[in-house]
Amino acid sequence: MILPHVLCSSLWQRPDTWRCPPALWAVGVATLLLYAGLRVLWPDVGHAAEAACALLGLAALLIYGRGMRNSVPLWLLLAALAVQSLSWWLGYQHHPDWVADNPQLDRLAKLFIFIAVAWWLGGSTQNTVRVWGLAAITFVVATLILGGLEDWVNGLAGERVGFGIRNQQHASMMYGVVLLGLVVLAPRMLRPARYRGWRIGLWLVLVLMSVTAVLIGQTRAVWLALGLALALALVLYLGYQWLHRGGLSLRAFGLASLVALLLVGLATASLHGTLAKRLMTESDVIERVATGHFDDIPYTSVGIRVNTWRAAAEWIDERPWVGWGSQGRSLVIEHTPWLPDFVKENFGHLHNFFIEIWVAYGLLGLAVIAALTVWIGQGCWRAWRAGMLPGDIALFGAAFFIYWVVVNQFESYNSFWTGVYIHNLIVGGLVTHIWRWQRQQAAAQQPALAAGQAR
Repeated sequence: MILPHVLCSSLWQRPDTWRCPPALWAVGVATLLLYAGLRVLWPDVGHAAEAACALLGLAALLIYGRGMRNSVPLWLLLAALAVQSLSWWLGYQHHPDWVADNPQLDRLAKLFIFIAVAWWLGGSTQNTVRVWGLAAITFVVATLILGGLEDWVNGLAGERVGFGIRNQQHASMMYGVVLLGLVVLAPRMLRPARYRGWRIGLWLVLVLMSVTAVLIGQTRAVWLALGLALALALVLYLGYQWLHRGGLSLRAFGLASLVALLLVGLATASLHGTLAKRLMTESDVIERVATGHFDDIPYTSVGIRVNTWRAAAEWIDERPWVGWGSQGRSLVIEHTPWLPDFVKENFGHLHNFFIEIWVAYGLLGLAVIAALTVWIGQGCWRAWRAGMLPGDIALFGAAFFIYWVVVNQFESYNSFWTGVYIHNLIVGGLVTHIWRWQRQQAAAQQPALAAGQAR
């Protein structure tokens, strides 16, 4: 077969620590590439590929993933399904008129599609970087097609734009991830190798477009998240250089950071009036929140968030452990008597992923998310220490964690397809390295165990 031969070539690395039939491997990788490349650009095909990638990947892991079937993510997937089912059942007993006809298990289960992504990546850094690159480039192309050049022109003129992707916040969030990757992974992208001149040119174009898109998207949470994430990356990077006197390319990272800062400065200067207005908008609301005056917060963009969070706190206080079921966020909006009608008519979610999970599934739901986060963090640290996770990928993972936590405090991205897409591709890229480290560690222990039994 031609397709398996191509996918097993240098263009895509086969896993060296787990096995899968070549034909199934070829089909699975094809679905992953279609998912990564077309989820934004061609949503219908990308969505179908997402489902196929997830189902085939989970099945392949369960059948052929000896030693990986007991991996923590799979147990946490089962825990997520159990928590959602429990919350739905208890809600049906307590408030049957307010629960859905079924537990809607996909609300949390879709965040575990990274299991299939990690499987098809095969523990390969090369595969991971290429999938991330494919997703970034096709996303940028999608913004040019879906939003058209008109969005870019209007954005540069001071209008807030969303490039045809759900709304302004979601497009801005996705461009923020692209920019974060372009800066942190710059040493890998710009290192001496074939086509370096072309790669440098493409990198500069993508950085310029990303900086511009993040600014004209006018999403303050993305600006805050990017600032914190890049600051963390710089501190970690400089700390590593100081301790080890080498390893990662300080020159390339510094040059990339300088170029990005210059482009940010130029873009900010050209949009100074628009950005200043955006930053100063609602400063009085933010001041009221900071000083604890919650009773008279107006219903502005920030005010709506704060007031709905206050409403959610009342619902959480009543059912803190198991929540109100998958409809929890809607119940808060629709059935909190003191929220005004225009909020109930125009908003159906709480603009905070973690509060939404708490309302829907209680502390049990939050515990599943927290356990997954801790496992990934520890796994990345150990895989990096063992040399299985490259330093720049680990650095990007740490920066992305900060970015993702911050942006999801102000918009529930993980509740929408845009956030699910970003989450699964990046987490899948990290987890595939963790599994590779675990498999090699297990293989290294086999001779020692055999020798001990022989004695």
